[in-house]
Amino acid sequence: MLDFSVVICTYNGESQLPRLLETLSLQQSSCRWEIVVVDNNSCDRTAAVITQMQRRWRSDVPLRYCFEPEQGLAFARRRAVREVRSPLIGFLDDDILPDENWVNAAFRFGQQHPEAGAYGSSIEGVYETTPPPNFERIACCLAIIDRGSQPFQYSSVRGVLPAGAGMVIRRQAWLAQVPAKPTLAGVKAGSLKAKGEDVETLGYIRQAWAIWHNPEMKLRHLIPKERLEREYLLNLFWQIGLSRYLLRRMRYQWWQWPLVAPLYFMNDLRKSCWHLVSTKRFKTVEACEFSLLLGSSLSPFHYRLRNLPTLPVLNTISFPTLIGQYLL
Repeated sequence: MLDFSVVICTYNGESQLPRLLETLSLQQSSCRWEIVVVDNNSCDRTAAVITQMQRRWRSDVPLRYCFEPEQGLAFARRRAVREVRSPLIGFLDDDILPDENWVNAAFRFGQQHPEAGAYGSSIEGVYETTPPPNFERIACCLAIIDRGSQPFQYSSVRGVLPAGAGMVIRRQAWLAQVPAKPTLAGVKAGSLKAKGEDVETLGYIRQAWAIWHNPEMKLRHLIPKERLEREYLLNLFWQIGLSRYLLRRMRYQWWQWPLVAPLYFMNDLRKSCWHLVSTKRFKTVEACEFSLLLGSSLSPFHYRLRNLPTLPVLNTISFPTLIGQYLL
């Protein structure tokens, strides 16, 4: 029986996995732990890289590989939950580098807070190029998390939640609360469509368990320059906005939703209009905020009509790119 499992869900992680695994090999922890790499249908040499690392890996920490053919981060994480051998699961992305005490801090916090079904890390951004002005206003949506030096419990009803990168989930809580089939598949083969699987998962868990922030779990998130480009950011926030209908609906009973849905729509539309008229100059961050608000306003229509070929504008990057061109 192990105490803790580090899970790395990856797609085409050939170039990034060695750096992460080398960092994990330096972890100092007294608990019994393992690493499970879930290959989400990669088409590069991800499997070969893991085989090579296994040959020279430390003997006291198992390094295991498994393959998940159904693409989507939500499916990869469900496969991981079936594979692990421990009660606590720490999820790391392949572009995340943990502090050498991360495993120990994560395990210790889980022992100290048995009521916690999940808890998140403090994540510092390491940027390949300088972020746009006012980037701190939107950084949390790229898994850059700085929420103070003291641990705290997130709201049990609504509000912000930990980032999926660096979150630890109690396997018991997952099995009890998270359905076998996700509503949002998550990032799939590099595509941002159906993003929001982390919020969906944590939304289920916080219905019955506490969710915490643990600042002692420190990570660095490597942000390449292409993720700071205007087009990528606009599309990211557009997709986050489009996912909000399904995430909000989780909070309500079927008979409550028809009553609150119009209120959400009117509030999102109000915020979009106010942002449009009150913002003096739309630089990248301001355009991203508007893209998020507008996507949120249109998310009910997107959900209802997403499979219709007559509305490609909601399903492609063309609309947020259009926003970026005209809001300068």
